[in-house]
Amino acid sequence: MSARQPPEQLVVGRIARPHGVRGALVVDPVSRVIESLRPGSIVFIGELEMPFEIVNIRPHRKRYLVAVEGIDDRNQADEYRDLEVKLSYAEGAPLDEHEYYYWQILGMTVDTEQGEQLGEVINIIETGANDVYIIRSSSGDDLLIPAIEDVILKVDLEANRMLVRLLPGLQTD
Repeated sequence: MSARQPPEQLVVGRIARPHGVRGALVVDPVSRVIESLRPGSIVFIGELEMPFEIVNIRPHRKRYLVAVEGIDDRNQADEYRDLEVKLSYAEGAPLDEHEYYYWQILGMTVDTEQGEQLGEVINIIETGANDVYIIRSSSGDDLLIPAIEDVILKVDLEANRMLVRLLPGLQTD
């Protein structure tokens, strides 16, 4: 058995609105991969297969201001509101050790260190401090597990399994 195949493209942000009159886009980041974008990077917007070259990108409060070649005024930029900004998977910056893309974690089977099967990761909540994995048991109950070193003992991408230690207050019984 092998690890799941990566998607062709990684979603790095969502366009919130235009900025200014020259076609800049305000982008809400959805992953840290957006930090790897530079002028000259190629991104894809929405479901379009047409590539856009980044002309300028800079942090702006908790968002990014992005200018791309071919979007030159506010009206054009407004047509892209609420669309995802994607990067080719091959162009994404490598992750640090013990960092994973959401697509790698979602659907994983979760077991405790005592061998109890808790269920499957069905969603991930970003809290700012650390992510929280939502595990759904076979009975349909949900358990929230913080993605911290004390709890996540091992992530095995090949086996699509996660081994966890339940801290006091997280027990399922």
